Amino acid sequence: MKMISKEYLLLFNALTDAEEALRQLRERLMEIQRQAEELYLEETDAPESPTAPAEPCCICP
Repeated sequence: MKMISKEYLLLFNALTDAEEALRQLRERLMEIQRQAEELYLEETDAPESPTAPAEPCCICP
């Protein structure tokens, strides 16, 4: 059986760690997006307050 070099193991482990970090970041960003959408929907469903703008902002549909 051929032995795997230390350099390859170091690189493989670093890539595996980076992949896991990116997966966790993606999950966190998706959760934040869901929360932001829920907040937006709560605001649009709430009765208008006297200080609320009559027209939606430029980035909101």
